[in-house]
Amino acid sequence: MNKSIVIGTTLSVLGLGGLALGAWQVQQEPQESGPQFAEVVAVQPVTRSVETPREVCEDVVVQQQAQAPSRDPHRIAGTAAGAVVGGLLGNQVGGGSGKTLATVAGAVGGGFAGREIQGRIEANQTQTYTTTQRQCHTVMDTREETVGYDVTWRHGELTEVSRLEHQPQGNRVLLEEGQPRWDLPLASADG
Repeated sequence: MNKSIVIGTTLSVLGLGGLALGAWQVQQEPQESGPQFAEVVAVQPVTRSVETPREVCEDVVVQQQAQAPSRDPHRIAGTAAGAVVGGLLGNQVGGGSGKTLATVAGAVGGGFAGREIQGRIEANQTQTYTTTQRQCHTVMDTREETVGYDVTWRHGELTEVSRLEHQPQGNRVLLEEGQPRWDLPLASADG
C-alpha cells in the first residue's frame, strides 16, 4: 500500500484527516507543467593539431670543382719534352757507340718521366664553375581542426557538460527526462 494512503487513513480514523491532507500537500514538490529547458552556459571548441607534409623547392647557386679537361690526353708534350731532356743528358755520358746508347736510353727514360710528370700536373689542376641546382625538402604545415564542442548547460542546481559535433545555436535546450535534446533546434530565452 502507498505510504501516503496509510498515513491519511490513520489520521482520518483519529479525526485529523484534514490536517494530514494539508501536511501531505505541503511535503509534495510541485510538479512543473509544460516543457523543461536547460540554459546553455558556455560553448568551448575542442580542437586538435593536424600536420600536412608539403614539398618546398628552390633554386640554389652551387660552386663545384672538377678536374680541368686535358688539352693533351695522350701526354705527348710531356713525353716529347722528357725525351729531349733525357736524350741531351744521355748524350753527355760516354763516348762512341756508348754515347749513342746513352742518348737513346736517356731519351726513352726522359720520355717516360716527362709523361708521368705531365699526368701528375694535370691531375692537380681543377676548374671551378658555378651552376644552379633545384633542391627540394619536405616541410610540415600545422593547422588547428575543430573536432567538436564542449557545451556547458545548467538546469536548476545541476550543471553538466556535453560534447557535440556541431556548435549549438541559441541559449537553451529542451530537456527530455532530464537530458538535453541536442537533435532539436535550440530555443532562445525569448521563445
